[in-house]
Amino acid sequence: MKFGRVKPLDAILATAKAKSLEPTLGWFQLTLFGIGCVIGTGIFVLTSAGAQKAGPGLMLAFAIAGLICIVAALCYAEIAAMIPVAGSAYTYTYSVMGELLAWTVGWALVLEYAVAASAVAVGWSGYFSGTILNQFFGIQLPAWLAGGPLALGGVPGGLINLPAVVIAGLVTWLLMIGTNESAKVNAVLVAIKVTALTVFIVLTLPASEMANFNPFLPAGVFGGFGSGVGAVGAAATIFFAYVGFDAVSTAAEETKDPQRNVPIGLIGSLGFCTVFYILVAAGAIGTIGGQPIMGPGGVPFPAGSEALAQQCVLPQYSEMLVCSNEALAHVLRMIGFSTVGNLLGIAAFVALPSVILILLFGQTRIFFVMSRDGLLPESLSKIHPKWKTPYIVTAITGAVVAFAAAFLPVGQLADIANAGTLYAFMMVAIAVMMLRKTEATRERKFRVPALWFVGPATIAGCIFLFANLPFEAMIVLPAWGAIGLVIYYLYGYKSSHLGKGIVTVVDLDNDPAHTPHP
Repeated sequence: MKFGRVKPLDAILATAKAKSLEPTLGWFQLTLFGIGCVIGTGIFVLTSAGAQKAGPGLMLAFAIAGLICIVAALCYAEIAAMIPVAGSAYTYTYSVMGELLAWTVGWALVLEYAVAASAVAVGWSGYFSGTILNQFFGIQLPAWLAGGPLALGGVPGGLINLPAVVIAGLVTWLLMIGTNESAKVNAVLVAIKVTALTVFIVLTLPASEMANFNPFLPAGVFGGFGSGVGAVGAAATIFFAYVGFDAVSTAAEETKDPQRNVPIGLIGSLGFCTVFYILVAAGAIGTIGGQPIMGPGGVPFPAGSEALAQQCVLPQYSEMLVCSNEALAHVLRMIGFSTVGNLLGIAAFVALPSVILILLFGQTRIFFVMSRDGLLPESLSKIHPKWKTPYIVTAITGAVVAFAAAFLPVGQLADIANAGTLYAFMMVAIAVMMLRKTEATRERKFRVPALWFVGPATIAGCIFLFANLPFEAMIVLPAWGAIGLVIYYLYGYKSSHLGKGIVTVVDLDNDPAHTPHP
């Protein structure tokens, strides 16, 4: 199954050496990168949207998404250690299935990371407005500055989400300064987040009541194709929160000893975070309940919709979990821990930028590698002489993220990001299985156990979750892909280094790390 020109693995590795990013990251920093991205988005930001889709079944949704993510992580671990260069699923696809499919994957990853970063920026804005401004300074941000227009799923009277725009700009500036500096800041922020969520679990689980979990599945397990509700619909949304390990793989080229450190960072961060997801969700729902607001026909109003926003301004619904823009801080205030709730809001305010940072980091590295391959203008891969980062593409990405965060709600952004994510993960699983055949003798520091099961399970799981996204989010991927194909055939196909015969190869006689293969 090859479409277009296939770039040999040796050429991919040699190109990375010829025009490379400085390796500065170890396994511990990679694990923190993964934790920094995974813990934050789903818990701090998407808990409300997930509860609106599934009610207490949100816990089951975390389990479903986590299981699919585990099999995908195993595939990522093998291929990221085998091909330790920047580019993630794009690079892997290029080496196996050809340039055309690699372009579609890279283009989907651009959608994934940029839109996901926008979603977290919107979530950060909720904590900034609700905790920092309102609780500590008594300032109520004008509605027209607190969210996007209602017609786009924003808030009544909304025009632009100014805090989200500001934080996107600040994080972009930090990334432009330097990767290593960003990693050090992220390590501190991860510690803050883990501490805050541990305190939340300790305070909420003992106060939980079983009655709040009944009915456990008010919208059922399956909401139906394209409905985006039910436990599986919620899993399709919050799957977005698990993609931290994907960002880890994009940093492979900047990692010391990637054959060892990348698999540790991928699987270690995912395993650590999964426990927190389920425990925090149980504490939030068990204390104040998490039932969705039902619309006509007993179906929950879509998360992030204008109809739900109109319901949440009504007194009987305004204090529900599904209506909160700062879910976890809101839960603690409701059960009598206002001070701790405010401190948790501060923790989210301080720590969520680390999620934006890592998502932007991954997105800019995808652009960097596609530019390095000639599929995008090479000026995008220009490295700053002082900062040693791809500053041009970082600035462009930051501007796009800020624009999306200014006008769209977090739930819709997460669903759109997932469309690209699931496609990329599926392609990685296919690539791993194909490489077992085409590169059977190449050294693998990490091998997926029972690939005959894990590979197909990843593919089926990704298709399954994609089919349970809201229909509006599902159609974004083919529409985005069509735009990408136009760009590819107008520019990338003609400018591709591989197409021009510009292929760097490894000197096999002087490369002791290379294992001979047919």
